[in-house]
Amino acid sequence: MTTPSYVNQFKRMLKEPKASIGLWLALADSYSAEISAGAGFDFLVLDGEHSPLDLRTMLAELQSIAPFPTHPVLRRAIGDTVAIKQMLDIGAQNLLIPMVETGEQAAQMVAATRYPPKGVRGVGAAIARAAKWGPAHDYLEYADEEICLILQVETVTGLENVEAIARTEGVDGIFIGAADLSASMGYLGQSDHPEVEKAMADAFAKILAAGKAPGMLATTPETADKFIALGARFAAVGVDAHLLSMSARQLLHRFRPDADDPSKRKAGY
Repeated sequence: MTTPSYVNQFKRMLKEPKASIGLWLALADSYSAEISAGAGFDFLVLDGEHSPLDLRTMLAELQSIAPFPTHPVLRRAIGDTVAIKQMLDIGAQNLLIPMVETGEQAAQMVAATRYPPKGVRGVGAAIARAAKWGPAHDYLEYADEEICLILQVETVTGLENVEAIARTEGVDGIFIGAADLSASMGYLGQSDHPEVEKAMADAFAKILAAGKAPGMLATTPETADKFIALGARFAAVGVDAHLLSMSARQLLHRFRPDADDPSKRKAGY
């Protein structure tokens, strides 16, 4: 029986029809993580792909978030067995793996999160934060079932294979990366292009049909509302770095009207 303190509530939230609301963390700082967790978001994505976030910084952010009910989702720059093993051992239960393009690759990512014989995760729980450095003696028994694996589809090839990716056993959700997808489709910097949004809507429908949770990142409430209405089960509705930048510019513009007006900047996601 699963130890109550290790039940992954975020994994269960993804099965609910109501969208979980989260925030993207790109400042790579435990103070930002703690402030954001205190705000009450359902989840926080620790972005180790497009920020200087490394394994030790991730650990510090996990420790900052731990006192709050917010669920951390960790993303490294690459999905490989070593990176995944390290994130799991420092206590991550929710992973977001970028640039997944095929069902075969999806299966490899699932295997990396499972112990043998179901997968290839290295066994080192006795010296890992995940198992409280040993006292959680039953960790090995329930660890596999409590991992929440979200794969990131963000290329034309990935979209072509999104059904196979979503139907891979052990995958809990599919995140559609609009920025990279728009570039792959020939619309670099145009995440809100109608063709990109149509492709995302089609992907959402296929993901939901496979019984999995679709999700995305938006930096405007209007865009977030659009995809929540299409069935997003998890929606990151902002980025900490973007919020700080916009707020700082708005404050300066209030006192210096000649300064950059952030309200005139093109929104994206």
